Amino acid sequence: MAGETAATVPSPPGWKVVSRWRRRFAVAPWVALVELAARLGYVARGIVYLSIGLIAILAVAGLAPHTRSALGSLEAWGRWPYGVVLLWLTGLGLYGFAGWRALQSVFDADNQGRSARAWASRAGQALSGLIYGSLGVSVFRLIDTLHDLHHASEVAAERATVAKVLAWPLGGTMVMAVGAFIVACGLGNAIRACLDDFGGTLKCDPKITAWACRLARLGYFGRGLAMLPVGFFMISAGWREHAAEVKGVGGALWALHHQAWGDLVLVFVAVGLIAFGAFAFVEAWFRPIRPEGAFSRP
Repeated sequence: MAGETAATVPSPPGWKVVSRWRRRFAVAPWVALVELAARLGYVARGIVYLSIGLIAILAVAGLAPHTRSALGSLEAWGRWPYGVVLLWLTGLGLYGFAGWRALQSVFDADNQGRSARAWASRAGQALSGLIYGSLGVSVFRLIDTLHDLHHASEVAAERATVAKVLAWPLGGTMVMAVGAFIVACGLGNAIRACLDDFGGTLKCDPKITAWACRLARLGYFGRGLAMLPVGFFMISAGWREHAAEVKGVGGALWALHHQAWGDLVLVFVAVGLIAFGAFAFVEAWFRPIRPEGAFSRP
């Protein structure tokens, strides 16, 4: 009808996201690029844990061979059409996540402060950055060698490193200390699953926050359990001074396969790892990431 104002058609949510990113790049392109890299890093983190969990479940069902490491789980993607593209994106994402961890730990991008708890959190973030950065390097090495149908095993390289450390004075004690640290991290993840408020790091609808917190609790508990056998095997390697005792996440979990109720525990842990990977996707979308705080802080 003439003279009447046409009803405003609401913009679809996807367009709002695009508009927001356009504004972010227009105002501060480098800051926006760092944020984008960090969010892609959370996605890559999710892909790693989803791969480990899914391959573990398929292995229990007899539908896939078990893998001894996180890299072995990612290798399965390389056999699929366009799988190398996914590996490239995952590798780049892991680099982005390592960079974001550096901003969190060194420049306190999350503004955690200088309390003892904050320093402990930042130290953990620094270690996390080193781990995911090295995994990113391994992913690109895997891409380079996929054409040869073989690659240097991540676990074999880790065993070689442990063997060198065992040859040092007090090398066995150092290896056991690393194993004890991994066990402590596993217990810390399990305790955090019971006590932490994961919704505090998300900015989304309360209903989404509620189920995301449940997902995070299951995920952190599963990841904590997954770290325990890795640490115990490392302690055993140091105690016996035998590097062959070292196992990656996949190998340590598969050792449960031969124990009573082992498959049931293995499936539970695998579901937890899948939940942890899924929560990483939630963080990629809903976690506030403001790297400008790190850049502007003196």
